[in-house]
Amino acid sequence: MSLKYIDNARKILCIGRNYAAHIQELNNAKPQQPFFFLKPSSSILKPNSGPFLVPKGVIVHHEVELAFTLNKDLKDLSPDFTAEEALDAIDGYALAIDMTARNVQDEAKKKGLPWSIGKGFDTFLPLSGFIPKEKIPDPYNAELILKINGEVKQQDKTDLMIFPIHKILSHMSAIMTLEKGDLILTGTPKGVGQINPGDKIEAYIKYNGEIIEEIKVDSEQKPGPYEYKEI
Repeated sequence: MSLKYIDNARKILCIGRNYAAHIQELNNAKPQQPFFFLKPSSSILKPNSGPFLVPKGVIVHHEVELAFTLNKDLKDLSPDFTAEEALDAIDGYALAIDMTARNVQDEAKKKGLPWSIGKGFDTFLPLSGFIPKEKIPDPYNAELILKINGEVKQQDKTDLMIFPIHKILSHMSAIMTLEKGDLILTGTPKGVGQINPGDKIEAYIKYNGEIIEEIKVDSEQKPGPYEYKEI
């Protein structure tokens, strides 16, 4: 299992609201252009590196996603940047779970505050091993699956993305330089839900019906003094 791509990631950029049914289930507005946020590298949970930690007082939701890494720097790309050019810029893929402290995020949004805390707790980004690009020839033909305690909670194809990868890259690169090795998450499909201490989490990515990577991790209560209280 290759994990070098994780150490090479300068930035972790995450697309939000990129699947219509997920937007509807959270009663969010559909964005007119790609909307993204950052997660800290300290939120990464590598395979076989311990449990996922649920902070006290936090309602945690799972969001399974297709991620990819870049093989070159990208800056100020034209809006006409093509799908073929985007594929050429991809080094490889990974399966990711963007864990979200939903009550923390919702409170921050109501008050117009940043919601980095809601995305940035330790272990809030479980990642799989690296997936070579040839294993996913078409990033819109993969299937994402997430199970909690053996029950399927999320299962959808990546062809449901609202904004394709070339549009994501052209938009992001006009705002900030994308660097070789950056890790980009492409959004989650419907079915997000709560994770509690003691839950067993499984996520899979399939291509042409074959499982090509997986994440398996148990959840536990986060130790230490932190307990979420209203901001």
